[in-house]
Amino acid sequence: MSSWRPYNHSLLPTFYERFEERWGKGAAPFLDPEVTEPPMPRAQWVNVDTGAAVAVVPMWADDSEHRSFGVFYLPPQGDIWVLHPGPTQYVEPEGGADRERVTLRNQAFSKAIRHAEEFIFGLIA
Repeated sequence: MSSWRPYNHSLLPTFYERFEERWGKGAAPFLDPEVTEPPMPRAQWVNVDTGAAVAVVPMWADDSEHRSFGVFYLPPQGDIWVLHPGPTQYVEPEGGADRERVTLRNQAFSKAIRHAEEFIFGLIA
């Protein structure tokens, strides 16, 4: 039985803190636990034996069309790693219908979830 458990609460503040430690202050506004953006899908798992964690989180830049989901791993002793193959990217067309936007977002999110589960559970998709 795996010691990884889903964590269905707000994003662990440690993701934000370690991201900024590694890539600089202000580098991760999308991870800030205080930001109140429209709800975006997120997923987290915590290893109850080691304290390690994995998260799938939305990422964005100033370009409102280019979006992605990143898969991050927090080793128990500090640091943060971007899990490969890297962020799952999608284009959110400005003139697109809401249904199209949601479909594209959900497909990218599902792909990122598969990457995380492969890392955690050793699954091969």
